[in-house]
Amino acid sequence: MKIIYTNKIVLLVLLISFLTACSSSSSGGGTDDTPPPPPPVASPSASTLIFPEDDTECNTGVVVNDTQSNVTFEWNASENTDTYEINLTNLNTSNFSRSTVSTNEITLSIERGTPYEWFIISRASGTNDTATSQTWRFYNEGPGVENYAPFPAEAINPSRGANIDTTTPITLEWEASDVDDDITSYEVLFGTDVTPSNSLGTTSEKLLADVAVSANTTYYWQVITTDSNENTSNSEIFEFKVN
Repeated sequence: MKIIYTNKIVLLVLLISFLTACSSSSSGGGTDDTPPPPPPVASPSASTLIFPEDDTECNTGVVVNDTQSNVTFEWNASENTDTYEINLTNLNTSNFSRSTVSTNEITLSIERGTPYEWFIISRASGTNDTATSQTWRFYNEGPGVENYAPFPAEAINPSRGANIDTTTPITLEWEASDVDDDITSYEVLFGTDVTPSNSLGTTSEKLLADVAVSANTTYYWQVITTDSNENTSNSEIFEFKVN
């Protein structure tokens, strides 16, 4: 019985040694055969817009009918980019469209005699990073139009949705442009109603100073831009809060 017991011990030791050797062999002597992770995908860069040009009249589209024309949007190809997303907004109606292409141009059917805003977002497969171009505005040529209304004004200060930590009078500032470069005046509507109707007056400047505000109040304001031919455009209604 003693000899049998000893033999069992020897066999157990040999089995352990065998399993240890197999384990070392399968691991390649400590070498990791797992392939290295792929290199990270490079982030795309922003495109440079080409056409339609900023603050101009687009007159090279193909007329479809009295209300529509086909316009080819163009931009420079950007580095590390697989697709381009074109974002287009009708500034009269605020209707928005989004299209995706793999080339650096696209032809879209848009309304004639209408102001638009557009920009490009560059995207790459394998990364969530994106890059956004500048935003340009243009007028799509309309039938028989000799003078275009100004582009709707954009809020500069306070910016849309801003929170302000002051109760002293503030200065409202905005930016506006016109294809014909004949803007004559701006009227500012201001108040606590979501649709402001109280006029603060008319100015030829792109700002209005000494506007009184109170704490814990949300304000809304809008700019009506007028040109020398009495064409007008209404901006969006901007909002900010005084804390």
